[in-house]
Amino acid sequence: MKLTEQQQAVVQHGQGHARVFAVAGAGKTSTMVARVLHLMAIGTPADRIMVLMFNRAAREDFAARLRMLAPTGSRLPQVRTFHSIGHRLGQSLVRWGALPARRLIEGEWQRERLARQVLQQLLVDEPAQLALALEEERIEALLQFCDLVKSECLPPARLHERGDYGADTEHFVPAFLEMERQMHGQGVMTYADLLYRPLRALIRDETARGRIQGRLDHIIVDEYQDINEVQLRLLSMLAGNSASVMAVGDANQCIYEWRGARPDAMNARFSELFGAPTDYPLSWTFRHGHAVSLMANHVIRANKGAADQLTLSAPDNPETQVECDSGGARLINVLKAWQAQGRDLKECAVLVRSWSLSVPVQLRLLRDNIPFQLGQQDRFVFRLPLVKALAGYLELTRRPELLQDSEHLLLLYSQPSAFVSQERLAPLAAELARTNRWPEQHIVLDGLKPFQRRHLKKRWALLQKLPSMRDQAPADVLSHVVDTLEAEKLLRRAAARRDKGEEDIRLLDVLIEQAGELADDPDAFIALLKNPVINQEQGVLLSTVHGAKGLEWPLVALAGLNEEDFPLYSRENPLTPQALEEERRLFYVGITRARERLLLLSDPAPHRISRFVEEAAFEDSVKVTRAIAAEPEATPGVRDPALVNRYLEGIGVNASCRASAGQKTPAILSQAEDWRPGEQVRHAVFGEGRIELVEGERERCVLEVMFHRAGRRRLIASRAPIERVS
Repeated sequence: MKLTEQQQAVVQHGQGHARVFAVAGAGKTSTMVARVLHLMAIGTPADRIMVLMFNRAAREDFAARLRMLAPTGSRLPQVRTFHSIGHRLGQSLVRWGALPARRLIEGEWQRERLARQVLQQLLVDEPAQLALALEEERIEALLQFCDLVKSECLPPARLHERGDYGADTEHFVPAFLEMERQMHGQGVMTYADLLYRPLRALIRDETARGRIQGRLDHIIVDEYQDINEVQLRLLSMLAGNSASVMAVGDANQCIYEWRGARPDAMNARFSELFGAPTDYPLSWTFRHGHAVSLMANHVIRANKGAADQLTLSAPDNPETQVECDSGGARLINVLKAWQAQGRDLKECAVLVRSWSLSVPVQLRLLRDNIPFQLGQQDRFVFRLPLVKALAGYLELTRRPELLQDSEHLLLLYSQPSAFVSQERLAPLAAELARTNRWPEQHIVLDGLKPFQRRHLKKRWALLQKLPSMRDQAPADVLSHVVDTLEAEKLLRRAAARRDKGEEDIRLLDVLIEQAGELADDPDAFIALLKNPVINQEQGVLLSTVHGAKGLEWPLVALAGLNEEDFPLYSRENPLTPQALEEERRLFYVGITRARERLLLLSDPAPHRISRFVEEAAFEDSVKVTRAIAAEPEATPGVRDPALVNRYLEGIGVNASCRASAGQKTPAILSQAEDWRPGEQVRHAVFGEGRIELVEGERERCVLEVMFHRAGRRRLIASRAPIERVS
């Protein structure tokens, strides 16, 4: 196993705590295996070493590599996940009498059933709120809240106050407390308790704490940037004053803040828990070429807490081709060309910021007969409840007889949420299908609040009108449905977290946009939405960037790179500095999944391309890569020669080949009159184009530009990286 000098330094680390800052694709698993073998070779007993991996798949992979390289017949150290360690600790604490025994609830359905029982008790006098609380997504959000209370080690009221929770979630705190009370009475626990209960027992029981400490000399922790507060505290307990902790990870890849991870875990928080460590960089990536490394370095430097460490592409890496385009046609052409070259579509992945942004990709792949699979099967277009309902509204314009179908009516009353329970809606839908008229008096309506009755009646009026809209374009029909139902307002209220509400609203926008593409064939669009798609194992993988963490593919397309989509924000859900840094880390993870080819795909106007494409200096990175391959005496002019020259020096390029200052982001022009229709401009991403329209003044000045290769775009003049072409 040949290692670089940086990797050898990690392997040979002596005593004391250490941090290993490993960039994406740095071969950290190989380094950790070599470290364990080194410790064994110098006489450290196997039972004095522990390796903690992030999940079961990583643990099994590491253990297999270790078995393959270790001397035959040698005893091997423990390779565990945090949950398996928590489980063993819990069993020991029960034997010692420091913790009452409990049975693990393994089925998610059992937790959901308990949550429903508790909610029905708490909200018995609030039927509207109860109906909302019992919706599947709300139950899921409540259970995530309960887990987060334990992973953050915070009182539930403080977590709810600090978190970004939406309206009508005040019941989360009493629901957590009541669920804890009932689990205590039943003698059961959840997976989150595997860590939380042992930690609390160790904090209060000094004797038990003494029995677990002093048993280890070395603890090596993988993906350290992704561990949460309860894991950090438990690790500190295990280490005590005797074990040396080696944290291996990359703070720039901390993308799980929503489940308790914090980017400072490898920085200030590590020093707080363990004292001053020895730091080691693993800067060489063995995954991708110079263009992607340069882009990653450019984009992540905008984060204030980012480590001053460059990603460097190793000499034998593939030359990663990078391109930026708009619309879905380019993706289809690239995938077809990939197949024509005899390559497997399983080598390709399309990554998105959120699942709603996968919808246009799914529909486009369906239309072009390209097989695909999803990282989560329940995210297929036709399986999303909101998409099913919108397809149902459209279908009603083509088939009026569906007004007599109670199941169809129930679907249309369920999404967007009417804040009435399914138990009430089902008999109402049956009554409407039978009589085809609104019942002013009905047992279902008794006990509902006036706003609920008004909304249900308004929805019935909408359903009766839809058959008369048969000749209207699908996009117009959907827009009418959304406006009439005030769907955006309903979705925001129904979402347990504000970002979830914004994603559902974006899904509405995406579907209306897609309906516009098939304006002349409404039946084809309905058929697409109702398509019974299944995972095709030989197809392109569609995944969120979160789901792609730790993986890589020869071809990666990062789709939906639009402002307000990636980074995700809106007027109602503004982008905080902390959220922007997390979004930037997510982009960094996304682009570093590619080995041979990376496509950066935005949507056509009026969408604006994500700021991250500009921050990544896409064009400069491609230019510098070409210059490195050509070995010129000097590289082309770039906007950040200092960073580029650090990179060139880091990879050992001849000192005569250095970058100079070139095209910079232009100064902000303060007056709309500074721009004129007809002027030729150059954009850092879109290339050259012609200004066709100038609107607004000062910071509100908007330019409409027809670019030669990117089509028509609307740009905010004060933020767009443009300059005049003389």
